[in-house]
Amino acid sequence: MTRSLKKGPYVDERLLKKIAGKKPLETGVIKTWSRACVISPEMVGFVFGVHNGKVHVEVLVSEDMVGHRLGEFSLTRKFVRHGGKMQKELEAKKKEAEITAAKSAKATTTDTKKK
Repeated sequence: MTRSLKKGPYVDERLLKKIAGKKPLETGVIKTWSRACVISPEMVGFVFGVHNGKVHVEVLVSEDMVGHRLGEFSLTRKFVRHGGKMQKELEAKKKEAEITAAKSAKATTTDTKKK
């Protein structure tokens, strides 16, 4: 459920204090654990280090992000691709095919130059 309109968006007061009166370019990374904080227009241009449970992920706030939450831009899960051993074998074959294609293309260009 969304937050009630009469309450307004949740913006962490500590974050607003950290950016109050500062310029975005001069300020470094502002570390925060407040993933639920809604991005307000005052935050545009600042770089936030949003904690994802392990590390602080740097998020450069742009105008398109206003209204979203900080946590949306700091993923908590790392995608490990599917496939395992079979996938590695397929990728190795594909890479070998690319290399042979490049060698054959290079050989044809050198043959045309010799003639």
